[in-house]
Amino acid sequence: MEYNEAEFLFEIEVPLEELIVSRTDLKGVITYANNTFCEISGFSQEELIGQNHNLVRHPDMPSGAFEDLWKTIKEEKKWNGNVKNICKNKSFYWVNATISGVYKDGKLVEYKSIRVPISKDEKLETQKKYDSMKIQNNEKIRHIVYK
Repeated sequence: MEYNEAEFLFEIEVPLEELIVSRTDLKGVITYANNTFCEISGFSQEELIGQNHNLVRHPDMPSGAFEDLWKTIKEEKKWNGNVKNICKNKSFYWVNATISGVYKDGKLVEYKSIRVPISKDEKLETQKKYDSMKIQNNEKIRHIVYK
């Protein structure tokens, strides 16, 4: 299945020198968002804090990627992967995310996510991989052309 909407087609480039940082509770509700996260996503801290992190989940992302992410971090392991996120204005940005646990007195209390920009080649390779995953799971895909 395919879809082709005009929304979601404007890409925001994450500056190379920037880190996007957030923390969530164990259910994925945002408890902290740094200024870079707010600037890139277009959401204010007030709009992000208390919302589930999937607020920025782009519809091009396959459900299987997030199933793997949650399975990994619930096993208290570090997860790393490329992610396409959506902004408040429906534009998007690509990042490489590393998500791991935050511990207090040896107990897992939160998750932290540190995200960095990726290259154009990584974006193209990841989009192809994610499209394949979506096709296998009978999820809708779009054809995207990078110029």
